[in-house]
Amino acid sequence: MKFDMGAQVLSTLMSKSQSSSTDLGLLIRQLIQAAAPLEGKFQGSGKVAFDSFKSRSDEITAALNSALSGILGGQSGMETAFGTGDTEQGDNAKTTESSANFDAARFGGR
Repeated sequence: MKFDMGAQVLSTLMSKSQSSSTDLGLLIRQLIQAAAPLEGKFQGSGKVAFDSFKSRSDEITAALNSALSGILGGQSGMETAFGTGDTEQGDNAKTTESSANFDAARFGGR
């Protein structure tokens, strides 16, 4: 199995996740505005649920944005880890190469 990830994959993912976070808050506000004409049309438990959603919309938006923020933090940590690992792998290869005795592998006359 081959795992190949380009250098910009996590940066792109973080950028798109950040954009989604902004879009999500906007969509919730648009949903509330779109539902405004329905206000007062519900009765019973439907009215309770509608009023609860409307009154908690900021709380719901904040909770969703907090969750997305956690995801962004994880993505940032992964980007740091992959970047550090890539750098360390290159440094280790250079160190090993510089200490290798390539002359010992020659089979020709000396």
